[in-house]
Amino acid sequence: MNEALLLGGVSVLLVVYLRWGFAVLPREGWQIIAALPSGKSGPHHWQGTNLTWYGILTANAYLVAVTVFLALMGARGIPAGTSLLLALALLCICVPASRLVARVVEKKKHTFTVGGAVFVGILAAPPLVWFYNRAAAEAGATTIPVMAACAAMATAYCFGEGLGRLACISFGCCYGKPLSACSGWLRRLFSGRCFVFFGDTRKIAYAGGLEATEVIPVQALTAILFNVCGLACGALFLAGHFRASFLTAILTTQLWRSLSENLRADYRGEGSLSAYQIMGMLASVYALVTALIMGDDGGALPHLLRGLALLWSPRQILFLQCVWLVIFVYTGRSTVTGSTISFHVHRDRI
Repeated sequence: MNEALLLGGVSVLLVVYLRWGFAVLPREGWQIIAALPSGKSGPHHWQGTNLTWYGILTANAYLVAVTVFLALMGARGIPAGTSLLLALALLCICVPASRLVARVVEKKKHTFTVGGAVFVGILAAPPLVWFYNRAAAEAGATTIPVMAACAAMATAYCFGEGLGRLACISFGCCYGKPLSACSGWLRRLFSGRCFVFFGDTRKIAYAGGLEATEVIPVQALTAILFNVCGLACGALFLAGHFRASFLTAILTTQLWRSLSENLRADYRGEGSLSAYQIMGMLASVYALVTALIMGDDGGALPHLLRGLALLWSPRQILFLQCVWLVIFVYTGRSTVTGSTISFHVHRDRI
């Protein structure tokens, strides 16, 4: 009953947050939140470093994902210190990968790719848990159930990327095809339900030339699907179906990643199949093989209240705050937009 009530409450919060994002973020004024002076460009002007909503919304998404991971691991009875160590290790792998993979695939230094980071994370998660267990066994410490840990990571990822799509809306990236270029049934399906972006510093404007144009709301579709998937996988996890939770999360998200590329208009690399579509399909196969090899974990059913109680400590709270701050600093300082700032005195108020 407690789990059902909590999942219901989370569902309500997700609906409110996503509805706000879908309605507000495409508007002009929701890309840059502040500009910091970084150096003089003239007698009365400064160059500015822009801080973006992309950074805030991405940091929010990471915060939720890590919180979900820690809560599920705690519910399974895994010590908080172990969960923090695994979360930190995976973040250290995935966060840099978001930029490195984009540099390799898209040949761009100043962009991020969630798809590439996720692919690296999916590949890294099972070996990471396996190596931890090997080290723990040699040290006489407690090992952790591999499939439960992978299921917790996969469920957390669903929420993380689902909420992170709001960041894409704010920056105008990962945008869909213009409605006018779609087939008849797509036009009928999305008529009156499209995104229309405003602001010439958004990627959809400067890279796609689609400002003030109706486009397929592919970011919203992904956000809704992934958050619903996260709720379903969380319920499966709490019912003790770890393998089903893991496979549902990975197969749903990665197959959708491969299919949804056909609805997008932004540059995804050369070829009829993009590198990210191939990554999504490979990740799905890898997940199936991993689940087959690892099997399901036994033991007592997870207890969600126990997991939530573990979050309420200074160590976990400080860790989550640090995660938010680091992600905001890493992703929120825009390197593709700039600003010019001037200061003056209100003479009538002296």
